[in-house]
Amino acid sequence: MRRTACGRKECAANHHRRTDGRDAELSCRGDPVARARAKKRCRRPQARLPAGFRDYVGSEIRRRRQILQVVAEVFEGFGFDPLETPAIEYLDALGKFLPDVDRPNAGVFAWKEDETWLSLRYDMTAPLARYFAQHRAVLPSPFRRYTFGSVWRNEKPGPGRFRQFTQCDADTVGSGSPAADAEMIALATRILEEIGIRRGGYMVKLNNRKLLDGLLLKIGMPRFAEDPSDEAQRSTVLRAIDKLERLGSQGVRALLGPGRRDESGDFTAGAGLAIDQIDTIMAFLDVTGGGDDVLRDLEVLVAGSDAGAEGLAETEAVMELVRVQGVGPDRCVIDTTVVRGLGYYTGPVFEAELINSEDCEVPRVGSVAGGGRYDGLVQRFTGQRVPATGISLGVDRLLAAELEGQAATESTRGPVVVTIMDRHRLGDYQAMVTELRNADICAELFLGNARNFGRQLKYADARRCSLAVIQGENELRNGTVMIKDLQLGARISATATAAEWKRRAWQQEIPRDRLVAVTRKLLAGQSG
Repeated sequence: MRRTACGRKECAANHHRRTDGRDAELSCRGDPVARARAKKRCRRPQARLPAGFRDYVGSEIRRRRQILQVVAEVFEGFGFDPLETPAIEYLDALGKFLPDVDRPNAGVFAWKEDETWLSLRYDMTAPLARYFAQHRAVLPSPFRRYTFGSVWRNEKPGPGRFRQFTQCDADTVGSGSPAADAEMIALATRILEEIGIRRGGYMVKLNNRKLLDGLLLKIGMPRFAEDPSDEAQRSTVLRAIDKLERLGSQGVRALLGPGRRDESGDFTAGAGLAIDQIDTIMAFLDVTGGGDDVLRDLEVLVAGSDAGAEGLAETEAVMELVRVQGVGPDRCVIDTTVVRGLGYYTGPVFEAELINSEDCEVPRVGSVAGGGRYDGLVQRFTGQRVPATGISLGVDRLLAAELEGQAATESTRGPVVVTIMDRHRLGDYQAMVTELRNADICAELFLGNARNFGRQLKYADARRCSLAVIQGENELRNGTVMIKDLQLGARISATATAAEWKRRAWQQEIPRDRLVAVTRKLLAGQSG
């Protein structure tokens, strides 16, 4: 015997005999402190996801697999070879190129191990720069690679914006030719159309970081490359421009000037530019289109700046090479609002956006692919400037857009399900499943409670099964099986008359030895 927390004598073996803590709580009812401790002991974790992360289910995973297969085929068709790098890198190898410059280790998931900082990769480009610098002596130049993988961003999530997402990248390291940049734009258009985004449902927008740098120098901003404080002001300006679509012109003007207070009351400090400087930047942001008049407008805006002139020449060359590849102004235009958030870009930058149109059911979700030139990234490791350019495709944003637009995989059908009519004949039913699978037909045996046939059909509906195979006592005696066309049955049941329902056109009894042939024919009819 022992004394309990509430003062009663009780057998120690019985006092906490239940693992859920309920008896402990009841036996200590007279003692609030003991009762609180008992509740704390049996507290269960909440089944929830951290913000910015999500689970993926069957149809989404299949669609992602389809997209990755298409992307791999396009990348390899353009001559890129696959490469895989680890998900973890040394933090100093990644560098500080994310838009948030106000926090140490901003935007990454990092931790310290043996006095060294490690981090989950935030993109696929920085690891590529590390790999190229590490193996440059044995790599061909230019080096062309593609890769798939998860990346992680420790930033505020939003619609279509996740903290973990899949990126598909292709890069050319070692070429400064504008043809390498134009090829990335052609890649973007080819991939989007191959995965089912019709023309008119997307637009690729091209800009050049040198045009932006030339404009900032022209309006009197100091030589930012020579002073870290000037670099911070430049980053503030670029981040403000990048928010034009979300905040509108007035919001951007505020961020270019003294700052902006949002609806929640939070204040974001601005770049502190004068009104005439802001007016010049806003005029620059109005320049967009696919004709020669755009280049003439840009020439006027950046006149007198060497960086601006260089950016203009690169933009003209890239656009000409894009047009040669058959990508016209209906798919690619110059857009001066494109800046790209990452800080390592040095020249042409582009983004591919999904847009609403009469022929496209996918809603506008912003950028689903982007990239540009980053000639200084490898230099961090080697001390030598190595030209490079690349493209990155965000698979998760594409999936989110398809789901929102109901354009994804609602038509994806489940397997053929073989039902259980007699629990003592599992071997016979399993043989049917094996026979279908050996014929490359997706099939499964119902593995739940087989006593209720209605429950089996309900399961088939939940799995979006195409056909159900049934063999009861009568069918076994006749050497036949019954096949129910579940898709046809669903359509008929919605509009069927009493006579049509009685006729049951959605099911047929066939000889057992014709199971594979009839199943294949019915599936082909459903596909058509």
